[in-house]
Amino acid sequence: MFETVTPPEPDKIIRLMGMFAADARTDKVDLGVGVYRSPAGTTPVMEAVKKAEHRIWAAQESKTYVGLRGDLGFLDAMRRLILGESVPADRVAGAGTPGGTGAVRQVLETVHRLNPQATVWISDPTWPNHPAIIDHLGQKRRSYRYYDATTGGIDRAGMMADLAGAGRGDLILLHGCCHNPTGADLLPDDWQEIAALCARTGAIPFVDMAYQGFGAGLEADAAGVRLLATALPEVLIAASCSKNFGLYRERVGTVLIVTEAKAAAEGVLAGMNRQNFAFPPDHGARVVQEILGDEALGALWRGELEGMRRAMEGNRRALAVALRAATGSDRFGFLAAHRGMFSLIGATPAQVDRLREDHGIYLVGDGRMNVAGLTPETIPRVARALAEVLA
Repeated sequence: MFETVTPPEPDKIIRLMGMFAADARTDKVDLGVGVYRSPAGTTPVMEAVKKAEHRIWAAQESKTYVGLRGDLGFLDAMRRLILGESVPADRVAGAGTPGGTGAVRQVLETVHRLNPQATVWISDPTWPNHPAIIDHLGQKRRSYRYYDATTGGIDRAGMMADLAGAGRGDLILLHGCCHNPTGADLLPDDWQEIAALCARTGAIPFVDMAYQGFGAGLEADAAGVRLLATALPEVLIAASCSKNFGLYRERVGTVLIVTEAKAAAEGVLAGMNRQNFAFPPDHGARVVQEILGDEALGALWRGELEGMRRAMEGNRRALAVALRAATGSDRFGFLAAHRGMFSLIGATPAQVDRLREDHGIYLVGDGRMNVAGLTPETIPRVARALAEVLA
């Protein structure tokens, strides 16, 4: 059956991981793969997670199935974390998924089944898996202008002009915070404008919330999606706990739907889960529920998360300062203003290759840099290499 099949091109980030692992240089720097790294260069298990896992291990007496939508306590904890008190609980349907990617897939496939004519509007650029999943499902998609490479900010006029073409029932895919790959985030006025546009056109916002807590803080990072939830009859949300809880391999994700038809939405989500993977993973979800449901564990987790956020902010500021010294200009000053793990540094694929081959610095081919991969020791060398290669 497979003799005549041409395998698909490997994902560029997975390919980069293999290249980095095979590189024998001891001073290589991985700024490509999207995981948080501590100043020591490791991706640690959070102390709050360890404590929660120990409690679960001590108390759990069964590994039987929980339910098609996952643990209801976990779903309620995620609703409160993301939406707060912006909308009542009886307007929010939810389901657990295998990671944030699973949540994105469930939302897109659900919409495609209910409304095959809907177009999905994605920012230019966006996370590569967004268009990949959309195309795999055979959905219609269009891009809207987002990133202004000349300023390192958002092309607001272009964005709103493009989104004016969205029709009733179309999805507008938005990054809740810490835009991947640019790091340039929407401001409160932008969220207001998008809410007004959706109210006017009947388009539905779909918010990918992968990095809550990595940008301006837990509450500030959720402000945009909460604004949409209060202003509009329907909002779709895909959330991940990979980054802010460090639960990458546990695959903890959630779909939340703000709607007046909660029961119907929950039935659809349960049916979609049944068809795609039956029951969502539970261990990581139980860890999140344990942390968010306990005052002491929650405080410990919030403190650890804030430390991670501040470390990334510090990396951004230090790299911007080092680049200013290395280039004699403020060309890269936008790095300090961006949020989250990623920024685009304006490198061409050829320059990315040169950074890797000549300096052992690994970036994704579009020039996306994971600032969480920097350490105080590597920042000066990375700045010198960027100044040389991007001159």
